[in-house]
Amino acid sequence: MSADPANKLNVANRSLFHGDNLPFLRAINSDSIHLIATDPPFNKNRDFHATPDSLASGASFQDRWSWEEDVHEEWVDKITDDFPKLMEAIESARYAHSDGMGAYMCFMAVRLLEMRRVLHEDGSIYLHCDPTASHYLKAIMDAIFGKTNFRNEIIWAYKTGGVSKHWFGRKHDVILFYSKSKQWTFNPLQEKNYLTHKYGFSTISVKVDEKGPYKMAHLRDVWDIGALVGVGSERERTGYPTQKPLALYERIIQASSNKGEIILDPFCGCATTLVAAERLGRRWVGMDIWEKAHEVVIERLKRDGLTGPDGEKSVLFSSGQIIYSKELPERTDDGLLAAPDLKTINKERHVEPPLRPGEPKTRQEIIKYLQEKVGQRCQGCDRHFDDPRYLELDHNTPRSQGGLNHFSNRLLLCSPCNRAKSNTLTLEGLRRLNKREGWMVK
Repeated sequence: MSADPANKLNVANRSLFHGDNLPFLRAINSDSIHLIATDPPFNKNRDFHATPDSLASGASFQDRWSWEEDVHEEWVDKITDDFPKLMEAIESARYAHSDGMGAYMCFMAVRLLEMRRVLHEDGSIYLHCDPTASHYLKAIMDAIFGKTNFRNEIIWAYKTGGVSKHWFGRKHDVILFYSKSKQWTFNPLQEKNYLTHKYGFSTISVKVDEKGPYKMAHLRDVWDIGALVGVGSERERTGYPTQKPLALYERIIQASSNKGEIILDPFCGCATTLVAAERLGRRWVGMDIWEKAHEVVIERLKRDGLTGPDGEKSVLFSSGQIIYSKELPERTDDGLLAAPDLKTINKERHVEPPLRPGEPKTRQEIIKYLQEKVGQRCQGCDRHFDDPRYLELDHNTPRSQGGLNHFSNRLLLCSPCNRAKSNTLTLEGLRRLNKREGWMVK
């Protein structure tokens, strides 16, 4: 039997962290979360603002992305060195769509790597997006979680105002459902399917209510759940610009977690995931850069009668039991970030020596250091290149075999040599191969 993730978690139940979620994700213990259900920005190239005078008044964010302004060199270095297939997916989005889409994919990738790390072995993630970027995000998710751990592309269909004379109405979002491994929690859900015609349902129990006959059927991957518009949604609406219905996230939580388990939403916004988790008896942890997220989650839980002032006996817990913090939690596990090649690697072989002042650290600094040391020469075949763009940075001992990310383990290769070396050969092995095949410069 696997260990209980609750015993591994280094933060308390009902914790809400304010700030960029990447440092907070990196501060969460590995294998400690049962389910991640999150609704990040969609790369809509728009600015979003909350409804004035609403509970979420003042909330706003820019869903615009720039490779020059939003991509950190640390992210590119890490992904290029440790996750080359993931970088290929990012670059394909960048070239097929735009630099902005590539920047958004890079932003999401470094966070999804940590989300995978914090998930328990039988955990799952539901990533909410829309057709703006869903196909690019699926490639990113395949690279991080593995294509065989893809479970569903769920279509959330809804009805809202507005039509077009030039295309079919765009009235759905996409939710990508992945598990971390081959074992995952799943509770099959059923819904009423009303029957408009009589057929011989010999093996299906047919019931009747005020709307007529119906059968209980397992849910498909198309969910028809009303959006928060029109009469009947006033009590739930907060005015947050991208708020989703509780019914949608309650369905996700019911399907992929059990009571008492831990739910994480790193982009919790107006706290729909957190409120849904509380209503269903789950524990939760939220993160958001919006400073009013704390106030909104308390107010929404008050509306449901779940929380109130300290000392009130009629509520499940007091408002003071919701922990709001800008401080990073302290890791109590091995402290590793997302592991290279998504595998557990011998940690002793990955203890990198500390850099002394003046030694190269970033990818560009290492390339410059090697160019000064060996010139514009491929170290695999000895060919000289006048244009430095033909040379690529690689590892002598591959990362998959325990090679360090230290500059002492780096080398410059031309593209054919880099492909031949792959993630299996050392430089010595590559040069032997080149000599045997007659590929060395003469």
